[in-house]
Amino acid sequence: MDIPRNAHVLVVDGRKLLFFKNVGSVAAPTLSLTTHREQTSAATRDQGSDMPGTMHQSVGSARSGYEQTDFHQLDEDRFAADAAEMLKSEVLAGHIEALIVIAAPRTLGELRKHYHSEVAKRVVGEIAKDIVGRPTDEIAKLIANS
Repeated sequence: MDIPRNAHVLVVDGRKLLFFKNVGSVAAPTLSLTTHREQTSAATRDQGSDMPGTMHQSVGSARSGYEQTDFHQLDEDRFAADAAEMLKSEVLAGHIEALIVIAAPRTLGELRKHYHSEVAKRVVGEIAKDIVGRPTDEIAKLIANS
């Protein structure tokens, strides 16, 4: 996939966001980092102290338990929603013409839920991979080979 000149590339997982702009050409892309965000979350023991609840069955005396809340996953989903909100502000301000999104598969799904219609119009490519920890030149190569 080609990276158009001045296109933006969002690389994100549930905890880290890298936002690049191609300041090079289509033939020789050069990704320049414009935004970097990281999220830290508290330990599970600090986020939820109660045991999961139980409920009685409607027939008989059996009880079932509710699933434990995954607070870390809730944080990651919220981080993806915040990333989508950042994209919306950038698009509506006229800063983004073309956008390539590379995200961990679950994060990409969560992002899509929160895309504004104008953001969705500017997405020229999506890659479902978790590469947020890779060097910038590897990110550009991955896009070029997709």
